[in-house]
Amino acid sequence: MQPCILCGSKNVSFFQKTRFHTYLECPVCTLVFLHPDKRLGYDEEKKYYELHQNNPDDQGYREFLSRLSEPMIAMIPKGSIGLDYGSGPGPTLHRMIEESGHQMEIFDPFFANNPDILQKRYDFITCTETAEHFYNPDAEFQKLWAMLKPGVILGIMTLLLTKPETFPDWHYSRDDTHVAFYRAETFRWLAGYLGAELNIIGNRVIFMVKPKPSQ
Repeated sequence: MQPCILCGSKNVSFFQKTRFHTYLECPVCTLVFLHPDKRLGYDEEKKYYELHQNNPDDQGYREFLSRLSEPMIAMIPKGSIGLDYGSGPGPTLHRMIEESGHQMEIFDPFFANNPDILQKRYDFITCTETAEHFYNPDAEFQKLWAMLKPGVILGIMTLLLTKPETFPDWHYSRDDTHVAFYRAETFRWLAGYLGAELNIIGNRVIFMVKPKPSQ
């Protein structure tokens, strides 16, 4: 059986089968994920993302992102330098946060692929509507964690899985680029794994604070 792509457990079991895909579930971290054999290739995935209509001047899109940006801005000191990881084809969140007096870098493996950006350390990191696309969440979260300075925040936006019984008809599972589905319990496991302080706001916004070294 395919091991869990987040915690590595080998006790993964069948979760559900939709019309086209098979999904697995981990009993340890509770992640639900698409069987790797069904993932899109790079070119197919990129073409799908290019269809997204993410306009930085779209007020509705800004209001959507403000679910993360507003509480994030309230928690970070003025003049902080952050990273928006997975900025997409129409980067917007970084502009919103820069308008509040901060600086931001952007990275996206398809649209802003600058590996030098990933060699720096940041005062905060945002990852909005991106974690559900992670083929290897363990490696991705460890990479993000390594780029965070101690005592600062990783802000994640991804819609949490709360109703397994409606999974086949859930709009999140019907997106072929969505391969990883997190529950609140998944992030509680991840926070324990990373040693993070966790705060979940609603069903879509997750903050994890990296601890400072022991004195």
